[in-house]
Amino acid sequence: MENRERLSSRLGFILLSAGCAIGCGNVWKFPWMTGQNGGGSFVLVYVLCLLLLGLPVMTMEFSLGRAAQASPVKMYQKLQKPGQKWHIHGGLALLGNVCLMSFYTVVSGWILYYFVQFLTGNSAGLTFEGMIANPTLNMGYMLIVVVLGFLVLSFKLQGGLERITKYMMVALLLLMIVLAINSATLPGAKEGLTFYLLPDFKKITPNVVVSAMNQAFFTLSLGIGSMAIFGSYIGKDRSMMGESVNVIILDSFVAITAGLIIFPACFTYGLEVGAGPGLLFNTMATVFNNMNGGRLWGTIFFLFMVFAAFSTVLAVFENILACVRELTGWSRPKGCIICGIGLAITSTTTALGYNLLPFQPFAPGTAFLDLWDFIVSYNLLPLGSLCFVIFCCSKKLGWGWDNFIAEANTGKGMKVKNWMKPIFCYVVPVAVIIIYVMGLISFKWK
Repeated sequence: MENRERLSSRLGFILLSAGCAIGCGNVWKFPWMTGQNGGGSFVLVYVLCLLLLGLPVMTMEFSLGRAAQASPVKMYQKLQKPGQKWHIHGGLALLGNVCLMSFYTVVSGWILYYFVQFLTGNSAGLTFEGMIANPTLNMGYMLIVVVLGFLVLSFKLQGGLERITKYMMVALLLLMIVLAINSATLPGAKEGLTFYLLPDFKKITPNVVVSAMNQAFFTLSLGIGSMAIFGSYIGKDRSMMGESVNVIILDSFVAITAGLIIFPACFTYGLEVGAGPGLLFNTMATVFNNMNGGRLWGTIFFLFMVFAAFSTVLAVFENILACVRELTGWSRPKGCIICGIGLAITSTTTALGYNLLPFQPFAPGTAFLDLWDFIVSYNLLPLGSLCFVIFCCSKKLGWGWDNFIAEANTGKGMKVKNWMKPIFCYVVPVAVIIIYVMGLISFKWK
């Protein structure tokens, strides 16, 4: 395989890493998780999880990637001591990215479909339930997402992924601000924002804490090597904690702003805030179909959603591609073709899971999407994050604290201080273990 590709700029690194974090997790999953978990109470715990758990893990993951200059499947082999087995987690990280994209490509296809319907003026009568019941529609749009994603990646890193992501991220942020201002003018804005931003401490239950941690790791794509990949593409001129803060700020801005757009609309039109995965689609279609200039606003909104979804699709596709190419030595175009075919096959389970393959893995009404999400959100993300923490903190078992902070603090910017060691090495892993076990206990298995 040729010399490792590089990103051309720090801005490209920040926007690409943020693009991996920003996506359906922010604008599709975060609002419906917030609606189902008590509004402002969930948002408060979520922000705390980002700061206390997400920031340390992201700093570690970036640092490991930059130190190894390799994807997760080869990263541990360069950094671990002889005889250690940390590279097994590298294989699980690749599996996690594949599982994530096995439902994410379908959700991205749904968003693309809604954009097309508003753009062409065919949004009347559009419903989430009607969309997922159509197997041809689900398969067709999923395949469009997979083909477009790997087509972009078939070009070199700077000319394809970095250039496209920069434009999409800037457009995404501008569109969000415009839509949030528009939602603030709706009649139900006050009630919606009160539900969304004012926490009711009585609603902070163990299930809310579990959901908040899982959402924090999901939205930041932590634990499955996604951030390690981008760490391996950047130089030594900036410290990793400072860059992690920048990515989390951008990610949080998009997630919080998504709620500012959606919850005023819910309360204005009397829509159920706990509607689950269909919240975004049914809520926003109702809003735009009942307002002046709704077709234009709907087109703009779902264009922004397409940008958000594709920023993550491209970033995680790159993670998968980088791992596969390091294992096989394939060229970028060949890797794109084979990875694309593989992901199209695994994504078919989700695309047909609501119609031709009515598999219910857990409670009645669940589908393949819920199975993939359980594997990723409830297991691989928290357990993978735990692996990164132990490897970076334990000199006996892994890389060790001194090696970690030497790498993390190289370059200008915010530094990891020694007084933070108890937080990174004890608070984070204990909290992750406790919340992980609570999640398995409280999960609705039947």
